[in-house]
Amino acid sequence: MSTVLKVGAHPPVFHGEGLFYDGQNAEARPIDLSINEQRGVLLGEGVDWPLDKIRQVHDVAGKDLVILRHRDDPAARLILTDKTLLARLPDKDRSAPIARRGRLAAWALGALASVALILFVLVPLMADQLAEYLPPEGEKALGEVTLRQIREALDDSGLQPIAFCTAPEGEQALRRIETRLTEQMDPAPELTVHVLNHDMVNAFALPGGHLVFFRGLIDEAGSPDEIAAVMAHEIGHVISRDPTRHALRSAGSIGVLGLIFGDFAGGAIVLLITEQLIEAQYSQGAEAEADAFAHDLMLRADLSPAALAVMFERFRTLAGGDAEGFIGHFLSHPRLGDRIAAARDAVPDGFRPSPLLEPVEWRALQGICDVDAAF
Repeated sequence: MSTVLKVGAHPPVFHGEGLFYDGQNAEARPIDLSINEQRGVLLGEGVDWPLDKIRQVHDVAGKDLVILRHRDDPAARLILTDKTLLARLPDKDRSAPIARRGRLAAWALGALASVALILFVLVPLMADQLAEYLPPEGEKALGEVTLRQIREALDDSGLQPIAFCTAPEGEQALRRIETRLTEQMDPAPELTVHVLNHDMVNAFALPGGHLVFFRGLIDEAGSPDEIAAVMAHEIGHVISRDPTRHALRSAGSIGVLGLIFGDFAGGAIVLLITEQLIEAQYSQGAEAEADAFAHDLMLRADLSPAALAVMFERFRTLAGGDAEGFIGHFLSHPRLGDRIAAARDAVPDGFRPSPLLEPVEWRALQGICDVDAAF
């Protein structure tokens, strides 16, 4: 029906037709509409809307409908089938004012505070508690799954995971270093030491006693004692169960963020957890404890803690100073210079270490990746 203007003694009334969604039912119903300019209202069955409170809603789908809403009613909608009524509506394009700004701001701040509480208090607390009760077989399985994800994430080709380095003579030399350290411990921890064929200069521990070295770190090391010092440091993290807590915290935090910001599942979460674990930034206390553990274990194995200082100096040279975040958790607090000094101070006066590997064994360890890759 076209708009009809009745003129006479009474104020003008403009008529039209539309469809009305009352916000209670999903089905629209036809409605006859009229505009009473004297009262300044749009009228119809179930509709008594002041003209200055009517707003047009943009049709983001077909872009061919005229959709109206009441400023104070978030659900009800009017669809005009006669668009000529639209010209009689003042302020239809003005945005509805935001009511209760203070309350909205309070809710927003409360939501941010809740997220911060979950991420920085509840998730770490729950991860620490879960790490204490996680059975050894569960912890080992977590480490195996994480290691597989890391190998897959580091592969640039997308065809196969990063290979393990398994040259027999090199593996034998690595086992000698492991045995030299663990035979000083009672009980000896159950470790699984891996070397990945990747040029990253790093090493880290995973849940369940998995120690991971990259080929790049072995290439940069100047002696087997430096490898032993890094291994002793990582064993310290394993004994304290730092990797398990860190993995659970990372997974929990990223999971919470995924629920808040949308689809965070699949490859994205794996990549983020992988990065978190490879460059694990443990707390200052955890790093200091792992360093102290390494100093003590090296001495008990008749090796010099100064080897850890030498390796730290190599890291600092590669990083171009006392920067953080370049070579994994080795560059986290406390500052690298302080850790170098602590390692050197841990060497007793007159201490003389015993040889760790024969030159031929050291060369074999350096060539541990010089065979066909094993998967």
